[in-house]
Amino acid sequence: QVQLVESGGGLVQAGGSLRLSCATSGRTFSSYGMGWFRQAPGKEREFVAAIPWSNSNAYYTDSVKGRFTISRDNAKNMVYLQMNSLKPEDTAVYYCAAQYLPSIGTMKIGSKYNYWGQGTQVTVSS
Repeated sequence: QVQLVESGGGLVQAGGSLRLSCATSGRTFSSYGMGWFRQAPGKEREFVAAIPWSNSNAYYTDSVKGRFTISRDNAKNMVYLQMNSLKPEDTAVYYCAAQYLPSIGTMKIGSKYNYWGQGTQVTVSS
């Protein structure tokens, strides 16, 4: 069983930055690929970023490339999403998720993730 707890959301002006954190429990953190997803009001959940256990080859949706950076600290069982140059369209609830032994092809697919956090609200004002 893996438990995920997000933090770091809030209200920020356009162009600002936020850093989301995801604290995980469980002894096999290094066996999981980690992802961030978001859901805006009235929209479906969408993939934002993902990173395998090795901290290599991170994946991003096109709209956040060059602005967001995902990272993980396997020693601390933590995952982070650094968000810079935020835009009003980034406003959403952001979810941290864990996928057991993912393949390259599944890291962007929400239904392949095994565990989810409760979400943290990010609001970007114009």
